[in-house]
Amino acid sequence: MLNNELLSKLQDLKRESEESKTRLSELEITEESGNDLVRITMNGNRKLKLVEINADLNQIDKEDLEELIGIAFNRVLAKVDEVNEQEALSSAQSLFSGL
Repeated sequence: MLNNELLSKLQDLKRESEESKTRLSELEITEESGNDLVRITMNGNRKLKLVEINADLNQIDKEDLEELIGIAFNRVLAKVDEVNEQEALSSAQSLFSGL
């Protein structure tokens, strides 16, 4: 059987995980490409929030636009990954500091 201390730690882990998800869902990260022709925003849980195209679509080549979208997407995803890593480290430190 699980003892009370282990159950308490598991409850702390669950609570910290839920708090972390909430913090990440409220965070918005934006990156751009093409001197701000394309802007993409995601939240910290990797949910796409917004894609902005700040160009006259009649004046930009389809392949160029696709490339700019890919660049902006990869940039914002890299930043979101960094934030997730920092959040995981912070959560782990707070959980294991009491051990």
